[in-house]
Amino acid sequence: MHPIDELLQVLKKLRLSGVLQTLDLRTQQAADEGLAHSEFLYRLLHDEVERRDAKQLDLRLRRASFEHQKSLEDFDFSFNPEIPKAKVVDLATCAFVHKKENLCIVGQSGVGKSHIAQAIGHRACMMGHAVLYTSANAMLTQLRASRADATYDRKLLRFTTPALLIIDDLGLRPLKDDEPLDLYEVIRARYERGSIIVTSNRDLEEWAPLFGEALLAGAAMDRLLHHAHVIEIEGDSYRNPPPGRRRSGREK
Repeated sequence: MHPIDELLQVLKKLRLSGVLQTLDLRTQQAADEGLAHSEFLYRLLHDEVERRDAKQLDLRLRRASFEHQKSLEDFDFSFNPEIPKAKVVDLATCAFVHKKENLCIVGQSGVGKSHIAQAIGHRACMMGHAVLYTSANAMLTQLRASRADATYDRKLLRFTTPALLIIDDLGLRPLKDDEPLDLYEVIRARYERGSIIVTSNRDLEEWAPLFGEALLAGAAMDRLLHHAHVIEIEGDSYRNPPPGRRRSGREK
């Protein structure tokens, strides 16, 4: 058997077959630079670590189900100087995710709420956190459907397990039937166990009436806001700026 074939068998047993992707390159480098065996081995295994990290990041990003791939680097803060850039950048360190705190972003349509939420979610993925993005409507629709086929508990885990859950456009329409209870269950299950980012066109004072019942609203809002950061955005829409206002060429 050829030595490479024997090596491949060993690498497969160790689940290191990816090492072969850079083995020839690193072997040539070691010969050209006279690398010590330990340095050669370090560089070869470091390649494998980077491959695995990239693969895991790609998996986290796919599982996050972002609507768009957004970043803070392509967010035009200059369009609306009222947006607290320093606070947004600080939140993008994801320290609040480590602390299991929440973030509420409110403002009219088009001011960049979803962009900021997904950009922070992308940073969280890069830092190794499991993230899930969903519109409020999609989440509540899925939970409502799961009641019908007796998969409610399993479906609820989809929204309570990730380190960071992003709920976009809460309150875009009134909640109906069991939706207030479902939303409360998500908030209750994640309280001090995982972070939530919520975006909404409605002011915070308008969130409680969505639950329909004062007791349920109080219990939900108390948990949601107990460890919460709040960003209120006012200003013109990025998507439809008024005549005379122009934004940079970066997409919103």
